[in-house]
Amino acid sequence: MPDKPDKQYNLYAMYKKGIYRILANEPLTDAVWRMTLAGDTQWITAPGQFVNIALEGKFLRRPISVCDYDAGRLTLIYKVVGEGTAQMSRMTPGMELDLLTGLGNGFTPKEESQRPLLVGGGVGVPPLYHLARRLLAAGKPVEVVLGFNTAREVFYEEEFQALGCSVTVATADGSRGVKGFVTTAIAERGLEFDYFYACGPLPMLRALCEGVAQDGQLSFEERMGCGFGACMGCSCKTKYGNKRICKEGPVLEKGEIVW
Repeated sequence: MPDKPDKQYNLYAMYKKGIYRILANEPLTDAVWRMTLAGDTQWITAPGQFVNIALEGKFLRRPISVCDYDAGRLTLIYKVVGEGTAQMSRMTPGMELDLLTGLGNGFTPKEESQRPLLVGGGVGVPPLYHLARRLLAAGKPVEVVLGFNTAREVFYEEEFQALGCSVTVATADGSRGVKGFVTTAIAERGLEFDYFYACGPLPMLRALCEGVAQDGQLSFEERMGCGFGACMGCSCKTKYGNKRICKEGPVLEKGEIVW
């Protein structure tokens, strides 16, 4: 990692910085990988939070949502889209990574909701996994809709089923599950729910908000500079002013978004 001014190191020290050892790093699809790390996870307190990873030779850290975690390990799922994530895909067990952890606000499970719906699109699927575990542990039936472009991109369908979730897959080309988008699947299957949690690309989130009457929480995918609110580069317009996706987000309430 290149040298940085002392002031920036001091800023990093304010956050939950640690060294994590890679236990496993394996492909789930042609472009999506799962990495399991050992280390201190005490600062991760809510499903939907993210970590910021330092990579050798890269000035900016890479923000990756946390898929799952327990007392001593965490699971990250990432898509290879550039040099940084390609570098991650070549890492092997035993190697170490420098992480800032517990970033962002995460999802807040609503106690009054009795029939939650989880909606994930592409690499928006991973942060919903630990949320599903929490909701199931609270005794709530969990309905999950996963959206992808094609069958080759589908991942974590079986993992959600193994938890005990009811899972519907939608693919844009119809090669697996319902043909169409997540909103198509919700309508065609007549899914009943009283609240939703969603993560995915912006067009999916907007279509979901416009297509269903129920309230919910949305986790936004956004390019980030610092990852902890200093650069203001990932702001989103809301009814209460601009909010930083990395700091006040990535999870925001449906009712506050200005599309």
